Amino acid sequence: MLITLEGLDGSGKTTVWEALHDSHPEATFTREPTESWYGDAVNRAIDDDEADQLATLFLFTADHANHLSETVRPALEDDELVISDRYSDSRYAYQAAALSGSELKRPMEYIRGIHSAFTREPDATIYIDVDPETAAARSGKTNQFEETAFLAQVESNYERLIEAEPERFVRVDGTQSPEVVINTVEGVVDRLLAEHEE
Repeated sequence: MLITLEGLDGSGKTTVWEALHDSHPEATFTREPTESWYGDAVNRAIDDDEADQLATLFLFTADHANHLSETVRPALEDDELVISDRYSDSRYAYQAAALSGSELKRPMEYIRGIHSAFTREPDATIYIDVDPETAAARSGKTNQFEETAFLAQVESNYERLIEAEPERFVRVDGTQSPEVVINTVEGVVDRLLAEHEE
């Protein structure tokens, strides 16, 4: 089973992902960008405010393709639980926002179309919900992707994704204390696994 954690920068999903290591030590834990050289290229682009956004999209896409072939698909073939901190929905939400002023008329549809040819959809996605102002304050606005106005566009894109596939997403209130958020997500993962095994 593939469970992904999504949310705005500063939502607390990485903290939750780390906590799940203790409650589900049997799982394969992974994340995007990965720690491969593809992921290194992505991180360089993220840190470069002058990076071309279409080129950056393809760096992310290459990293996703490698992530699937090297980590996600092999683990799923071994019947393992895979928990990923960010996955394809991050691409749809963030890169569509980054490309919103470009020559692409419908960036999210374009990005989803590229991915549809090769990606593995998550079985379930836990969306840790915080407003853009809170997310920006928590993340420290260290790059272009952490500004409030940009995160508002990203949030809007996530809402479109959730509206399109409400059965896949589980929304968790990320404004609660870290302990409550972690406990809630652990409960959600346990429920999803139980349902998956039925």
